[in-house]
Amino acid sequence: MSARNLRSILAVSAAWTALLAGGPVLAAEAGAVEEAAAAADAPSEVDELIVTARRREENAQDVPIALTVLGGETLEKTGAYNVQQLVQLAPSLQFGSFNPRNTQVNIRGLGNNTGLANDGLEAGVGIYIDQVYYSRPAAATFDLLDIERVEILRGPQGTLFGKNTTAGALNVTTRAPSFDWQAQGELTFGDNDFIQAKGSVSGPLIADTLAARLSVSVTSRDGFVDNVTTGKDVNNQHNIALRGGLLRTPTDAFNLRLTGDYNRQKTDCCLLVFAGVGASLKPAASQYPALAAGKGYSPASLDPFDRKTDANAEAHANQEIGGLSAVADWDLGAVTLTTIAAWRYWSWDPANDADFTSLKIIERSENADEQDQRSLEFRLASNGTHTIDYVAGLYAFWQDIDAEGVSLYGSDATYWLLSPLLPAALVDGYRSDFVATSTTRSYAAFGQLTWHVTDSLSVTPGLRYTYEEKEAKYASTVSGGLATANPTLIAYKLALNRPQAYTADDSDGSFSGQINVAWTPADDLLVYGNWAKGYKSGGLNLSGLPVDTLGNPVLDRAVIEPEETTTVEVGLKSQLFDRRLTANLAIFRSVTTDYQANVVDTAGGALRTYLDNINEVRSQGVELDLRLSPIGGFSAYTSVSYTDAKYVDYENGPCPLELIGAATTACDLSGKALPGVSKWAVSAGAQYEFPLTLGSLDAEAYVGIETSYRSSYYSAATDSTYSRIDGYGLVNLRAGVRPNDHLDVFVWARNVGDEEYFQYISAQAGNSGALFGAPGDPRTVGVTVRATY
Repeated sequence: MSARNLRSILAVSAAWTALLAGGPVLAAEAGAVEEAAAAADAPSEVDELIVTARRREENAQDVPIALTVLGGETLEKTGAYNVQQLVQLAPSLQFGSFNPRNTQVNIRGLGNNTGLANDGLEAGVGIYIDQVYYSRPAAATFDLLDIERVEILRGPQGTLFGKNTTAGALNVTTRAPSFDWQAQGELTFGDNDFIQAKGSVSGPLIADTLAARLSVSVTSRDGFVDNVTTGKDVNNQHNIALRGGLLRTPTDAFNLRLTGDYNRQKTDCCLLVFAGVGASLKPAASQYPALAAGKGYSPASLDPFDRKTDANAEAHANQEIGGLSAVADWDLGAVTLTTIAAWRYWSWDPANDADFTSLKIIERSENADEQDQRSLEFRLASNGTHTIDYVAGLYAFWQDIDAEGVSLYGSDATYWLLSPLLPAALVDGYRSDFVATSTTRSYAAFGQLTWHVTDSLSVTPGLRYTYEEKEAKYASTVSGGLATANPTLIAYKLALNRPQAYTADDSDGSFSGQINVAWTPADDLLVYGNWAKGYKSGGLNLSGLPVDTLGNPVLDRAVIEPEETTTVEVGLKSQLFDRRLTANLAIFRSVTTDYQANVVDTAGGALRTYLDNINEVRSQGVELDLRLSPIGGFSAYTSVSYTDAKYVDYENGPCPLELIGAATTACDLSGKALPGVSKWAVSAGAQYEFPLTLGSLDAEAYVGIETSYRSSYYSAATDSTYSRIDGYGLVNLRAGVRPNDHLDVFVWARNVGDEEYFQYISAQAGNSGALFGAPGDPRTVGVTVRATY
């Protein structure tokens, strides 16, 4: 063992011991899953992984924050082609999606609370692709295309990435046009008629001056759920993704990258299957067993893993997203000026059977959206390394959303949702139609500098000021149902939906930022501490307001205050044995005030759940990452995350199903776990590459495994015992051969053990006690052929 290795090991051991002994007892968020590129024979050939987490290119091990980096090669060999599949590779990332509009992307348990699908709100995890902010969380449901790397930045990123990053950010970089001719094609076949075709080509149009790149992906798969009413399979996939780009380099000091993309999904989605019955405190006649018996109803199957539904209404989840961007970098010598201009849109066309049965309870429940956004950023960054390095800039964002929706009740709605004793025709054909519009104007100035106090010690403060203006209009009307002048019957109808019209506006300014201290006591060892404050925009409630005793909307409930998250984090990043072994750790504690959540109001004599702020939530935990770069063809990784995320002060929360009765008001959820968060999450995998002789052909073969485990969590914000998802583990396998440098053929199997698990369980609308869930994907197998030139 060399003296250099011995010194590094001693320094790393001392730092780990000090950190674990002196760190907060309760805490922990840990280190990054850094991807180590494949090495050749010489230790010096272990590649660095370059990231832009601080808006400049740096080695990931030199960045003093917790981040996970997944390179394009990792995504290709594991077959991960969307954010949901990244969860198996990154334990700190949580993803939930009943449908694309109702998508939650969380980091460390923070981001968006479950069930907050409201066009007046924004996400707490920022999604950035090629430095452009994607406002709507539905962007996370589209296929990833031609990716260079995905950086998962943990904790508030409020200085350089701006608003709506209180929990962190997904920073995605796609492959840029190349001045060398490149081409790649990939074709995958699997069971359930899974077909995926990908292709990209890049090369010069004008030598050394203008290059182009074109990428395409098409994904198709039958649904995993059979609808016995229509005879069709549902929850299928039909996705198309296109991206084209130009890179203009008229001089060595200037480059301009133009990118356009279009993505479309047309799916018969998203239907849940019957998952059981939960008892409540309601009278027996109002609970599922009696209601179902009165209608002679039984579900398509009592076993949810038969994957059968009998829904009788149209269900689809069609959406498009696309846009244009221009990114210019101009090296002025001492500094580089970066300009980013972008326009994007999102179109959402849903149809839902909200009762998930063949009964005619809720015939339609739809909320269509048209979103349009523009953004502009100017950024100035110092070049090289000096005593003080800096990044500063200005940012502007404009957004418009137009929404319209309908809820239509059927002939069984009165019986099922209100009372079997009421006239059956009371809400048969009763409908509510609404339109809503909102505009957002956001402006920011920011700056961050790094003071290199010594060669081994640096201090990085950063500050951002954001000012926003928001305006919204909401109007809903009701019609249909039984015509009656009986005030009691009218009150029952209005308990389902009532007409409302209101306008709201808000303006707010906020500071966010950080201070970071980083120390490198030895080669390949970084110890850091970080204090960061993040800011998530306030919102305007676009799903209806609680009413007063006269039935008028309570207008002061239309504005939702911003969230603020403060995080304290300490960690270390280390590499040993000539950088063959990477070992990273971080410990964190995050406190969020004015957390945006649903609360209960009893004004007007009826229970009403609406969007508001609760006082405080907190998340704390530990994450550890170990990664072994290739040695003799063998490489491996293990990532472990412990996250303890709770409501601290949530006195007027909605009640879980088991506590709902005829006189239920609100429930105190203080001390309960945040939804969607497993306390323990683990990812581990390995790959072994070895030479293989096929006759006269010398090839390279490989086998690989990826495993993941998540402990139990609640899928409902109420922490209902019926929404508890049991812990589960998944195993994926692959084996392949590379006959030459251009061809790769491999077979794969996902969820090899055919583990039966739920992604989501929800109580049926009306709280009858019927439970419906989304089973996780069953075992799937297939083969992939990839050619690269």
